[in-house]
Amino acid sequence: MIRRFIKNNFDKKFLIDEIKKLKEELNAVLLVHYYQEDDIQEIGDFIGDSLQLSQEAAKTQADVIVFAGVHFMAETAKILNPNKKVLIPDLNAGCSLAEGCPAELLQKFKEKYPDHILITYINSTAEVKAISDIICTSSNAEKIVNSIPKSQKIIFAPDKNLGKYISKKTGRDMVLWPGACIVHETFSENKIMKLKLENPEADIIAHPECEENILNISDFIGSTSNLLNYVIKSDKKKFIVVTEPGILHQMRKKCPDKEFIPALPEAGCNCNNCPYMRLNTLEKLYLCMKNRKPEIIINEELRIKALKPIQRMLELS
Repeated sequence: MIRRFIKNNFDKKFLIDEIKKLKEELNAVLLVHYYQEDDIQEIGDFIGDSLQLSQEAAKTQADVIVFAGVHFMAETAKILNPNKKVLIPDLNAGCSLAEGCPAELLQKFKEKYPDHILITYINSTAEVKAISDIICTSSNAEKIVNSIPKSQKIIFAPDKNLGKYISKKTGRDMVLWPGACIVHETFSENKIMKLKLENPEADIIAHPECEENILNISDFIGSTSNLLNYVIKSDKKKFIVVTEPGILHQMRKKCPDKEFIPALPEAGCNCNNCPYMRLNTLEKLYLCMKNRKPEIIINEELRIKALKPIQRMLELS
């Protein structure tokens, strides 16, 4: 209903102009993840991946943080900034990894391995972060695991694919929580190989949340920001990109002379688009800033517990 009303009464230019005005009125910073729609990326004050956005949230001087991403990202910003108002366009913008790893179940899982520490991927709830020893992102997971003494046993949660990849890279035999990203598990090896046959000169580049068979056929594996940096620096002119296609907007902006081919999911659908990320729209962003809600609220006791493993990550990063 809201979307229909907005579409019938306001055009895109109006929304963009009003969002810019509201940013000034609120002294707000707009943090935008690479997987957001192109129009939102274009008006962001900072566009990045989970690690970059966490670092930016930790140092911002703005009074209000508007987070165009998913819930765990905005929640992390609030954990780092208890005295700032943190807004998100749609509270339902969740994450399959976070939803698939409830804190109470992870706590029981953790109790089975009392001599292990828990390294948790940032794609997790505040409650899960609160029972973790250190947080990581796909950008710094290898560095963080390598920083742990080899005599110390590790549980890695909640992404089993990222965990397997980091285990292989570091030689560490970690206990893995059996979670996965619904987007990165949807890619078809057969369809990727068909694209490679049609474009033999193209590099296959993939996010480490993808399944092992996809990573095994990739020329480069890296976090979203590392994929972007790779295509900028590469001499190649064509790339098959195996991650959420929102990043293609930045790749095309940074490298207008190069071609980027989105990898296809197994099913004949748009399953490579994150359904949670795409809940945020210009209309919802405008209304969120205009109405100062939805706002992220976190219990202070929980926030303090969740802050410690995030700070450990930021110190190492």
